Amino acid sequence: MSLKRYLIIVFILILCSSKLFAQDRVPAWGGGADLQDLSFGFSFAYVSSDFKIVKKPNWRTPFNDPETGNALTTPLNSISSRSLPGFSVGFITRYRLTEHLEARVTPSLVFADRNLTYSYQNSEQYPNVEKQVQTTTVDVPLSLKIKSDRIGDFRAYILGGIKYSHAIGSKKNDINSDLLDKLVKNKTGYGSYEAGLGCDIYFEFFKLSPEIKISNSFGNVLVPENQPFSAPISKLSLHTIMFSLFFE
Repeated sequence: MSLKRYLIIVFILILCSSKLFAQDRVPAWGGGADLQDLSFGFSFAYVSSDFKIVKKPNWRTPFNDPETGNALTTPLNSISSRSLPGFSVGFITRYRLTEHLEARVTPSLVFADRNLTYSYQNSEQYPNVEKQVQTTTVDVPLSLKIKSDRIGDFRAYILGGIKYSHAIGSKKNDINSDLLDKLVKNKTGYGSYEAGLGCDIYFEFFKLSPEIKISNSFGNVLVPENQPFSAPISKLSLHTIMFSLFFE
């Protein structure tokens, strides 16, 4: 069973646990997080990312060296992207608008790789190539959270919003690299839309919020270049699934 499926099953079990709905005792205080309009906390998250790929009409065509005109590759058979794991750490600032609606800003530092795999028709002459896009980003999501009534030590919620991501850290310079060693580059900054669901679980001194969220980037995150691995692609968009634990 994949880790992603396991996390979803655990989350469903938490939601369905009858203990969370017990009303035969005094509800936990949750550290007073919900008693204030403004509160703060921190988060840890598992991240899974992959690319959604839009290919050019002639994407199978072998790539020719711009200087010599010689073919550097055989015809392409496929371009794919598999999900790669990562993690993030961050903070949360929550502002209560009404009893059932709040605004959240959850800036975080995300460590997550992305992958592109190129499969060629003549695999003996030119074996499959895997290009990994290594990134560290600062994500700044702004979301609205709609909460249910509290039942004992539990309440469910849904949320939606937008996010801005900015890549940080040093990048490998491939200006003088051979064309077949070129990297697939992504834009430094881009926006995304997000949607998710979760629940607030109240303990005596803090509130724990497990949450599952998906996000998809706006527009095209690919930096177009005339090289064998960027040229066949028309558009890349980033798809991300996050399982987070928020502590307030």
